[in-house]
Amino acid sequence: MTMAKALNAGLRRALEADPKVLLAGEDIGKLGGVFRITEGLLADFGPDRVVDSPLAESGIVGTAIGLALRGYRPVVEIQFDGFVWPAFDQITSQLSRLRFRSMGRLSVPVVVRIPCGGGIGAIEHHSESPEAYFAHTPGLTVVSPSNPLDAYWMIQQAIASDDPVIFLEPKRRYHEKGVVDTELEPLPLHQARVVKTGEDATLLTYGPLVRTCLEAAAVAQDEGRDLEVIDLRSLSPLDDAAIIESVQRTGRAIVVHEASRSGGLGAEVAARIQERCFYHLESPVLRVTGYDIPYPPAKVEAKFLPDLDRVLDAVDRAMAA
Repeated sequence: MTMAKALNAGLRRALEADPKVLLAGEDIGKLGGVFRITEGLLADFGPDRVVDSPLAESGIVGTAIGLALRGYRPVVEIQFDGFVWPAFDQITSQLSRLRFRSMGRLSVPVVVRIPCGGGIGAIEHHSESPEAYFAHTPGLTVVSPSNPLDAYWMIQQAIASDDPVIFLEPKRRYHEKGVVDTELEPLPLHQARVVKTGEDATLLTYGPLVRTCLEAAAVAQDEGRDLEVIDLRSLSPLDDAAIIESVQRTGRAIVVHEASRSGGLGAEVAARIQERCFYHLESPVLRVTGYDIPYPPAKVEAKFLPDLDRVLDAVDRAMAA
């Protein structure tokens, strides 16, 4: 099953399980969404539960907050990552604060689905990595699946959560296939996954770059280096226990993400490792990231996005220290 189909199946299962679950977003009904994630759901669940919204992201999220306060569980789609900024005020000023502001009396179980990242050759505002903005905001859960199995289960877990969830979907992985076991006992939503064990260094990543790191680990294996690859899955909260256990064992850590370097999630992960693993480290914690520039034109995005060579170069530097 592709990740797109897995997300569709997960949304369908959530809609079937709870009549209070509803979907809203631009073109998600008749069209099935730009990436066809919601294809077929309008026909099966009707326009009251699969809502084609106006082109107004602030209105989409604001309406979802009101619905959540009335007992619904809205799942809203932001059509592209760069379109989320008009809704940023609603997300950070209202959605994230209502539980705290009400001293726990109110819950706002809203899921904000955002296709994120690059690699599809899109125009400006269609390839962004906004995770650090949301992970920095108290009151928000931020998660990102990297494969169809996690996409299927994590979207259902996000919908079941009583806290607001920013759900980041790596758009360049939408059409990659994987086995989806619909009867499996899934990992907890905020638990990292060790996708490859190793002893020489730890690659910490998430979303679209999990596959890239696995490819780098395979090449490194041929060169006699045994790399561990951890898919963080949850960006806020982070699974500190999984990160610390791995790095204390390997002694080396490399954090890999598409977002720009300064103030990115890699800096937070590196700081936590330094605080908890200082006496276990054999080399400095390294970061492989996008550059500190606005997302570039599609023709040169391959030079912006971390690739196998950049990851392997960081491994060489870590092992040489």
